Amino acid sequence: MSCRRAPGNVWKVHHPDQLWWPELGLRKRDALEYYAELAPVVLPHLRNRPFTIKQHYNGPKSPSRWLKDKPSDAPKWVSTTAQPAKSRRGAVVQYVVVRDARTLLWLVDYGAVDLHVWTSRTDKPDRPDIVLLDLDPREAPFGAVVEAALLLREALDGLGFEAVPMTTGGDGMHVRVPIVRRHGYAEVRAFARVMAETLRRVGVRRVTLDVKMNGHGQQIVAPYSIRPVATAAVATPLHWSEVGDALDPAAFTPPVVRARVGRDGDVAAPLLHSRQRLAGIR
Repeated sequence: MSCRRAPGNVWKVHHPDQLWWPELGLRKRDALEYYAELAPVVLPHLRNRPFTIKQHYNGPKSPSRWLKDKPSDAPKWVSTTAQPAKSRRGAVVQYVVVRDARTLLWLVDYGAVDLHVWTSRTDKPDRPDIVLLDLDPREAPFGAVVEAALLLREALDGLGFEAVPMTTGGDGMHVRVPIVRRHGYAEVRAFARVMAETLRRVGVRRVTLDVKMNGHGQQIVAPYSIRPVATAAVATPLHWSEVGDALDPAAFTPPVVRARVGRDGDVAAPLLHSRQRLAGIR
């Protein structure tokens, strides 16, 4: 199996028939075909964002490692962006930047089962365009997460903010608020803390709103990422009408999401074109 996107830019896929999800009979080639088909909706959420590689050596069940720098064995045409290293004063990290489908597919072949990017873009790395409201259950049923998400929606509606709910492929949920690229991370975290305090005031105790991912250099899972879990659940943007008692994150498998995108297009599109400001939130 080979992937060709331009003359002279061909690489051989490694072990395309390797079983990545044995319980489902899904192979590496199935993941590549999924991302190839969804590239038109996935790429806008990746483009010009520093990309951190979570490489699984032999599929989703195998050990993984995080890579910030572009691997030395990556093709020359894989683009990078130089960003200051957080842990090494004066050092620079050459993050991969996904600008096209061939880079996306090479990353999947390299073992990046799911896709992780910054909430800011390369030209304004200190100005995020997403506030991440990350809902994590404390050994609570998923219904408690759904309830917290709906309370967040009510609070955001009251402030005049549009937001996109999203499953994560696990027990939590994201509510993502798109914003203009004028606010620093301190303002974004302050907004997230206001939302967390709102949940506490109304009595939400079993679900935590984690604000720490709203920070420079933090990476979040991109919409439509297949997660490295036994069910191959996809991190799926939702209509608010789908957020209710019947919501099951495991139901969003690659075939289901492919059909959804074919029917509805990119439900996460509001994240790409927002003019919302955080004025007055401290």
